[in-house]
Amino acid sequence: MRLRAKYLGIESGRKPVVTLCGDDAEELGVRSGERVRLRFNGREISAIVNIVTKSVRKGVVGIYDEVVKPLQVKENDMVEVEPAHFPVSLQYIRNKLKRRKLNYEEILEIVKDTVAGNLSEVEMAAFVVALEQQGLDLDEATSLTVAMVETGQHLEIGRGPVCDKHSIGGVPGDKTTLLVVPIVAAAGLVIPKTSSRAITSAAGTADRAEVLMPVTLSVEEMKGVVDRTSGCFVWGGSLHLAPADDVFVQVEYPLSIDPMLLPSIMAKKRAVHADFLAIDIPTGRGTKVKTIGDANLLAKDFIELGRRVEIKTQCLISYGEQPIGHAIGPALEAREALQVLQGARNAPDLVDKAVHLCGLIFGMAGKGGGNSNGSRLALEILRSGRADRKMREIMGQQGGNPDAKPDDIEVGEHRVDIRSERSGTLLWLDNNLLVEIARAAGAPKDKKAGILLYKKIGEKVKKGEPVLEIYAEKTTKLALAEKIVPEESPFGIGDRMEMRIREVKEIPVAKKAFILER
Repeated sequence: MRLRAKYLGIESGRKPVVTLCGDDAEELGVRSGERVRLRFNGREISAIVNIVTKSVRKGVVGIYDEVVKPLQVKENDMVEVEPAHFPVSLQYIRNKLKRRKLNYEEILEIVKDTVAGNLSEVEMAAFVVALEQQGLDLDEATSLTVAMVETGQHLEIGRGPVCDKHSIGGVPGDKTTLLVVPIVAAAGLVIPKTSSRAITSAAGTADRAEVLMPVTLSVEEMKGVVDRTSGCFVWGGSLHLAPADDVFVQVEYPLSIDPMLLPSIMAKKRAVHADFLAIDIPTGRGTKVKTIGDANLLAKDFIELGRRVEIKTQCLISYGEQPIGHAIGPALEAREALQVLQGARNAPDLVDKAVHLCGLIFGMAGKGGGNSNGSRLALEILRSGRADRKMREIMGQQGGNPDAKPDDIEVGEHRVDIRSERSGTLLWLDNNLLVEIARAAGAPKDKKAGILLYKKIGEKVKKGEPVLEIYAEKTTKLALAEKIVPEESPFGIGDRMEMRIREVKEIPVAKKAFILER
């Protein structure tokens, strides 16, 4: 059937999509969600069908941006349209739903069709849910890792060894990477750090770093920065490393599931040809991993998967029941990181975590004579000012201001203190609620928004003393964040460890925090 092209000016989010009127769809024998093949001037593409009642008349095919570009079709061009078979990867998804183990070729086909946009949301959701329900064994995790690398760009640094660090997320205020990268680079090792923006948190590493320097770099620009400084901070989304993961995240997020944690992380590390990788696994209440036992099992899987894809991997199981440092939110965290690098602020938990992660990397790379000595070397580099100087090198090479001072970083002008209603000791902090408050205040989109903690767990608090301060760029968002606090306190204060956390006197509205970070 020959149909006239109508350009709709709509992006579908990677998937090739066309619209047909009901009569043309019936004549072709296709329904919504099925496929058609379009041919024009020797080029062809398969697309998913949407059936419309008004915007596209009979004899016309409405085309989305993802069809226009590969087909190179213009408004009113005549396009050949015919029914298309379902992609073969759909049969492999059905096999997984039937609890059959998938081999590498089958997983590669699914990942290829995911990247090409040949699978609908329903079909991708079926695959992701099957992995969540049945679990992902290490053979399939290895296949997924390799397939995700195979379908994306690679980063060839040209010198090594290449070091990397990753946290599975879950702890607010974790600006550790802003210390780890300059410490490792100052030691003469290569660390081309690609990072994500926040998905469910108040700030991702790319959000924090972007306060100090541009992070949307091309592969060539990234190589140039690494050649000159041995390190960098780049938003991974601009590099198209393991692009299938970005699509899978869009399915995982609304379902609040994360079955692809291991292959997602390891694929991006293999794509930059990492030789040594330190994985941070925060553990405890309010984190992704609740117990040390579970953390040990996850560490075991990371190490084994690393071995299979030729990345030497070690893990740090870290305390995750309160924020790292005192700042939550992109600008506040970037300011705190610079203060620590300059030695102008005491944040012992942030420093401790950073130097231990560096210790793992130095131990694997043969620097400092083992992990404990590696940690001492990292602390010496930090205290000597070498890490601060290296950070400023990287900032300058990435287009930031290498002379920027912490006080130069602007934070939200609208603020409110949250004060204690009693004297005592700070017994606990609710990480999930702190993130909710920071996001309500505007973080991470509003980079100046966030929370500054005045007290950490175990510290004394007087009645009427501020425990935290909320920052926002807009008064309306500050009011939204402030409104959360009376409903549910983000901290507990008492004379001793009390058994009561809160009372529940009626059926509560279920609120389950979901942590998804890449």
